[in-house]
Amino acid sequence: MTMNVPIKHLILDMDGVLWRGDTPMPGLVDFFDLLRAADIGFILATNNATKTAAMYTERLARFGVAVPPQQILTSAEATASYLAGRFPSGSAVYVIGGKGLHDAVSAKGFRILPAADVHAGAKAAAPITAAAVVAGLSPDMTYREIAMGVYLVNHGVPFIGTNPDATFPSEIGPLPGAGALLAMIVAATNIEPIIIGKPGPIVFQEAVKRLGGEPSTVVMVGDRLSTDIQGAKAAGLRSILVLSGISTREEAETGPVRPDYIFADITELASFLMQERAVAH
Repeated sequence: MTMNVPIKHLILDMDGVLWRGDTPMPGLVDFFDLLRAADIGFILATNNATKTAAMYTERLARFGVAVPPQQILTSAEATASYLAGRFPSGSAVYVIGGKGLHDAVSAKGFRILPAADVHAGAKAAAPITAAAVVAGLSPDMTYREIAMGVYLVNHGVPFIGTNPDATFPSEIGPLPGAGALLAMIVAATNIEPIIIGKPGPIVFQEAVKRLGGEPSTVVMVGDRLSTDIQGAKAAGLRSILVLSGISTREEAETGPVRPDYIFADITELASFLMQERAVAH
């Protein structure tokens, strides 16, 4: 099995591909050693908006892999870039999410609007100042934070979601993700969010740009058909599904979204890349 066009660049999802929860996948260090030896450029792209790129760099270092923040693209960064292209710097943005999302939005010059301020303004019937409601996963979110987001969306404030993932993979199985939070807000407002992360095009376009590649030489590696694989196909990229995360082989072989290749995990993918390299030489 070979690819018609050699792989020169990879976009790598992280959760479910490189690790599950706090446990690295077997062969993680060897996989990155192979990419560098084979001169395959890569960007790590995740729908997880809870962490900053620097936080991912630190996690990878704990696993024995050195990846600078410039090679890590989060849906939080993509969301902040989207906001910057549509609202003036200094605008107030209501954020439901973790440190990664708060930091990314603040870094673009926006003012984070606290839930307490929204609540006080609602009680006083004050004019709404929020330019947007941005929602992503946060393990520490409170009902009040969600409720104030619902209040703003119900009063016409644009509703933006970092990613649609209903779950994320963990050591104990799938757990509720950002999509589950968005569904709560949708249920209370009947308003669908603008989705920034995969399968939307923004993350893929930014990744290809950072890689300096062409769509024909870039391959997406992910564990979820509905985001990684579907988004890659929509962006004109080839795709590889690994079975170490969410989606199953049966879903990939019988469902409407079909990856170009399927591998059990990054160890099996590494073996394939080694064969490709041997054929090329």
